[in-house]
Amino acid sequence: MSHEEDLIDYSDEELQTNDAPATGAVAAAPNGQQKGGDAAAMDKKGSYVGIHSSGFRDFLLKPELLRAITDCGFEHPSEVQQQALPQAILGQDVLCQAKSGLGKTAVFVLATLQTMEPIDGETSVLVMCHTRELAYQIKNEYARFSKYMPNIKTAVFYGGTPMQKDIEILANKDTHPHIIVATPGRLNALVRDKKLRLGSITHFILDECDKMLDQVDMRRDVQEIFRATPTSKQVMMFTATLSAETKPVCLKFMQKETVPILVDDAQLTLHGLKQFYIKLSEHEKNRKLNDLLDQLEFNQVIIFVKSTVRATELDKLLRECNFPSIAVHSGVSQEERIKRYRDFKEFKARICVATDVFGRGIDIERINLAINYDLPADADSYLHRVGRAGRFGTKGLSISFVSSEQDQEVLKAIESRFNVPLPEFPEGGVDKSAYMAD
Repeated sequence: MSHEEDLIDYSDEELQTNDAPATGAVAAAPNGQQKGGDAAAMDKKGSYVGIHSSGFRDFLLKPELLRAITDCGFEHPSEVQQQALPQAILGQDVLCQAKSGLGKTAVFVLATLQTMEPIDGETSVLVMCHTRELAYQIKNEYARFSKYMPNIKTAVFYGGTPMQKDIEILANKDTHPHIIVATPGRLNALVRDKKLRLGSITHFILDECDKMLDQVDMRRDVQEIFRATPTSKQVMMFTATLSAETKPVCLKFMQKETVPILVDDAQLTLHGLKQFYIKLSEHEKNRKLNDLLDQLEFNQVIIFVKSTVRATELDKLLRECNFPSIAVHSGVSQEERIKRYRDFKEFKARICVATDVFGRGIDIERINLAINYDLPADADSYLHRVGRAGRFGTKGLSISFVSSEQDQEVLKAIESRFNVPLPEFPEGGVDKSAYMAD
């Protein structure tokens, strides 16, 4: 098989950074006083409270779907679900931008399960995303919402695994999936080699569409796959951040009358999430991290670093300090990454050190603390990272280490972009009731 069988991991942009290991600690970082209150908490637009008194039954969903939704503990749809689900269920094209943690994935999962008509041996729903971890997670979302729809078959295809297994699944009518979740590189290889035919596709979906359409190679794969599908189909695209340049590219795939469902940049905040920063030097980071992990109560914590080497070194250091952690990054095999992700999601580990491979779309309900050991390079990446804590309108806490002039500039950009003040972490700490659910 050609080298294209192994999909490039587009999410590991940190490989382009300086791969310096985590430094040793010498002293605890000085704490600062809190500068301001949580202004964003006053604005409830976009949250799961306030105006949403309706329930999922209002969408006239199939009884099997309503049972699954109830089992998941969901009662009221979020604002994005209120706006996008009716449009999606009616078969209209959807371009949806909404902040992290408000259930965009559930929109297309529920809409496709509601409207699709499964035929053995044919695929009708095609979902693409930019990382293998996200593909794996979307497949699991389909599994939990279709638990009372036993005839629905879903498969996930991505690079880094033997392509022959995918071919065998597609060749057997009994295992051929009605729903395929995949990364573009592997999917395009299957289509190009005529192992997968897309003539029955009725739903074409891109999750985190900006990540795929902003990258030339990945966009080319998406376009080739799109051309292999029928002209008449429903197109849905979802993202948390959508640039002015990418928006018209998305709309080219859609019907002319498509009206985007967009949330203003100023509303791209996470209600219930307390956000702070700590100013310190690079060599003080490890000591401060140890102090925070000792002092703060949390269910699960995710610690973001800028490179695979730093992830490995920090994970090792935490273990030496008796903090049982795991590391998720592109430096470990695909099989091992999926295993570690699964262990973390199943609460077998409470601390995860990760690169930006874990920064978008990954949904683990118990994470309520996110620490930026290394600040990301831009405000969008910051939103995706801290969005891992306080998912679906719940409480959470994020703390960012600021150790350079570049970090200071990123901090200013975050405050400006999202119109929210990021105060210093208070010297006396934070009351657990501010970020821990009752």
